[in-house]
Order: sequence, then C-alpha cells, then structure tokens
Amino acid sequence: MSKEQRLRVDAVLRQPRPDGPQTIEAFRAGFRATMAQMIVPDGIRTSETILGDRPALQVEPQDGGRPGTILYFHGGGWVVGSPETALSLTGNLVARTGFTGLSLDYRLAPENPFPAAIDDALSAYRALLDLGHDPSTIAFAGDSAGGGLSVTTCLAARDAGLPLPGAIVGFSAGLDATGTGESMDTKTGIDPIFTRERLEPMRDMYLAGQDPLQPLISPAVLADLAGFPPMLLQVGTNEVLLDDSTRIAARARAAGVNVILDITADVPHVFQSFAGVLDEADQALERAALFLTQHIGTVSSAPASAK
Repeated sequence: MSKEQRLRVDAVLRQPRPDGPQTIEAFRAGFRATMAQMIVPDGIRTSETILGDRPALQVEPQDGGRPGTILYFHGGGWVVGSPETALSLTGNLVARTGFTGLSLDYRLAPENPFPAAIDDALSAYRALLDLGHDPSTIAFAGDSAGGGLSVTTCLAARDAGLPLPGAIVGFSAGLDATGTGESMDTKTGIDPIFTRERLEPMRDMYLAGQDPLQPLISPAVLADLAGFPPMLLQVGTNEVLLDDSTRIAARARAAGVNVILDITADVPHVFQSFAGVLDEADQALERAALFLTQHIGTVSSAPASAK
C-alpha cells in the first residue's frame, strides 16, 4: 500500500472543475472523459446485447470462463454514466472471477427519474431468470449509485416474489437520499470528489419531488433486509458516503444477513476504478472476486450468456 499512490490519486481528483452550471450533456461528456482514463484489463471481450428491454454490455473472459453471471449496475449519481464508463470495474471482476458480466444501460434522470432505474434493473434480472439462469449463479454488483441499485433491485425482486440472487457486491454504494449519515459532514474536505452541496443536484434530479424516506430510495435508513443473500460492501474512509455502507451493513447484520463491511483507509469514492494505479484498488478487487467465487453457486444447466 503506497502513500504516494494515494496522494497522486487524491491530487488528480481535486483538479479544478468547470465553474458555473453545466448542461446535463456537458456533465455526461465530462464523466465519460474522466472514466475513459481508467485501465481496462486485458483478457476480456465485449459485445452488445439486450437485457429486458434495455441495452447491456456483455463482458466475457477471452479464453473461456466458468458458470456464473455478474449483473452490473454502473455509477454516476443516477444522471451520468454507462456500461462503458464502468468497464474498468466490470472488466476486472470478469477477469478475476471468470464469470460473465452483463452491465446494464439503465435509464437515467432527469429524463427518467425514480423508479425508472430500478424498474430496468428488475426487468433485466427477470430476463436472466426467464433465460434459465439459476438465481444462485447470479450476483448483483455496482458502484456508487449502481451499488445502491444492487440493493434496491434485490428489495424490488423480493417484493415481487422473485427468487433472490446469490450475492451482492457494492463499491461505495449510494444508499441514503436523506443525506443523514454523519460522514456527510465529518468527511467534507477530506473527500476529494463530493460534498453535500455537490450531491444534492443529482439527488434532486433522481427524486423529481419524491419523498426520500422510502426503502427503495434510502435503504440505509429504512430497508428491511430479511432474507437477503450474502453482501460485500467496500468503501473508503475518505468518503462522505462512508456511512451509507456502515449503516446498511448494520441493518443487514440485524436482519441475520451474512455481510462483510470492507473499509479501506485513506482512499476515495469508488477507489477500485484506479486498478493498475493504486495498490489498494487491485487488492480490493481481489477480495471482491474471492467473495463472488465463494458465494456464486454453479449449476451446469445455467446458461453463461444472455444471447
């Protein structure tokens, strides 16, 4: 673990941002440009597919793989991002596990506010089940808003009477639109990316006037996680969203769920994106891959592809 690496990443994330309000198109373009700098691992191949009624990026090991599917939800505060912007994360999970990744291009706010993203994610999960995938061979995973979606999609699946997936992985998951976590204030200035004020416009676009006090919007505050599959929650100590993960882990524990809260010191939001640059990122991805291979069952008849 290198202090110099952490300082370099922190400095990059603190570079000045454009002054004044941005159009949503400019915001999305800037995010794409930033994430295009992340290192995508070798040994994977990608193809476009459809899952439910939404596009998805299928990510597979180049030299064959093993039975198991990671249904991945990208980050971006519900308003930016795509499967391509999360490819370093999806690619690393696929390369390290041998599973197939399916990264969903769910609808974004403000054009499609809550609950559009959850509806798309649930539809994608239904499509996998309809294709014959055993739920025990499927994991939900995601980063930031997508990490929150991995939890809320599982809530929606349970409410719909569907069998639940075999595991959940959340990287710096966004799980509380009420903004009541202590870290929202205690980590201000320490977090090189976010402040409460920077998060609020994205939250407001996603909510579109909805009350944030709903389990599908703020599960860290309100969700009953009874019956949930094993969960791995990875987060850094330098995040204003730190307490989103600590509180959902406490709720999981209280509900009798197998949960691992994996906190890494002195790293920023979704630090796993810096694999190949930051030692802690590679180490965290190795732990996530181990968790997935330990918890995703193999059923010989389950298809490995959505095609």
